[in-house]
Amino acid sequence: MKKGQILEGVVERYTFPNKGYVMVEDRELCVKGALKGQTVRFSVRKLRKGTGEGRLLEVLERSPYEDVEPVCPHFGICGGCAYQTMSYGHQLAMKETQVKTLLDGVISGYQWEGIKGSPVQEGYRNKMEYSFGDEYKNGPLALGMHKKGSFHDIVTVDGCRIVDEDYNQILRAVLDFYTEKKVPFYKKLQHVGVLRHLVIRQTARSKDILVNLVTTTQDPDSLCLEEWKDKLLSLQLNGAIVGILHTENDSLSDAVIPEKVIPVYGKDHLYENILGMTFKISPFSFFQTNSRGAEVLYETVRFYVGETKDKVIFDLYSGTGTIAQMLAPVAKKVIGVEIVEEAVESARENAALNGLTNCEFIAGDVLRVIDEIEEKPDIIVLDPPRDGIHPKALDKIIEYGVQEMVYISCKPTSLVRDLGILKARGYDVVKGCAVDQFVSTLHVECVTMLQRRDV
Repeated sequence: MKKGQILEGVVERYTFPNKGYVMVEDRELCVKGALKGQTVRFSVRKLRKGTGEGRLLEVLERSPYEDVEPVCPHFGICGGCAYQTMSYGHQLAMKETQVKTLLDGVISGYQWEGIKGSPVQEGYRNKMEYSFGDEYKNGPLALGMHKKGSFHDIVTVDGCRIVDEDYNQILRAVLDFYTEKKVPFYKKLQHVGVLRHLVIRQTARSKDILVNLVTTTQDPDSLCLEEWKDKLLSLQLNGAIVGILHTENDSLSDAVIPEKVIPVYGKDHLYENILGMTFKISPFSFFQTNSRGAEVLYETVRFYVGETKDKVIFDLYSGTGTIAQMLAPVAKKVIGVEIVEEAVESARENAALNGLTNCEFIAGDVLRVIDEIEEKPDIIVLDPPRDGIHPKALDKIIEYGVQEMVYISCKPTSLVRDLGILKARGYDVVKGCAVDQFVSTLHVECVTMLQRRDV
């Protein structure tokens, strides 16, 4: 066996995230993107003793788990949804197996409560961030998602099934408008061009829509914003566009950075209702992307937290404070800590909107802020970014010595790493489950409840 060699084999096991394993001779080769049970052709990329990596070239035979035909016309080209050839039951079973296998590798003796599915399987996303580019080098203008396996090529996803049809209509209208105007997209390597991103948000219940065009400042007159606005408002949509924004971003980063946000029409925010509470969502604030699925997640967290009467709860990495506000009505006090200042401002505004007076939100890094908080927590809720908790911050969290923690994670591999540390420092996982908010994709949320061992 040598690098570059083309091989075939059956995927015998599959792990998070999206890694299939094929036995060839005496080696187990990891082939990213290959599902369990598939017969695949791949090229050898790396070789190590007993292991190696391969690049998927072709699926020769589908897996027994692939029991439906994909409904999205962009499946296999767009890099977004990987599980569209599986019925939702098979998707849930695969995600549950992945999460439990990871947890079982570091902990034992806990109660596994399975996986909870999303109440909606299509049109569930409340936010999409599209990129401008071309489908191939020097090709026509495209607007959508990155092509599978590419950092540059863009697939125009105007038939996407995980968003409401309103998104697809708006995307197509914007693309047609700027194609006709011959406005160039921003080329990241040359740092020239105008169009960067289109961000659309829509509430799950009212169907109100916020449209945000992100561009450079290189040729503002070419954008024809008033004409563009009128084009959008003329669309026949299921929902209603309540706000149109123009964000200027000249940073070298490909991320959507709001250097200047200019209102073009209407409001600069939306209101979403979750479990009877109202949340104001600003253009760049974090909010769970599946509103109906978020209700399942938050109900699970509330159940895991349990009795909160007369207790002080720390909600660390609190985002816009949704979890904190779900717990506040039956707690003595909830203190949220979040590094993104805009999110903290939204959390404070939402708490006032919901009539909550026992919530405090602090802007800053958890690693530093918890040294400054005078109150001591009775319960700690953790919902960190994908990469988990900074080791030094985790040390300080453990030093509080609370009897109970609830850890929410959207990246199971980061979760199990931190659970290993918590276990070594005196905490046992009592129960855990997975909550699927990302139907047809590789991603899944996890919730675990931990209790301090008596020492």
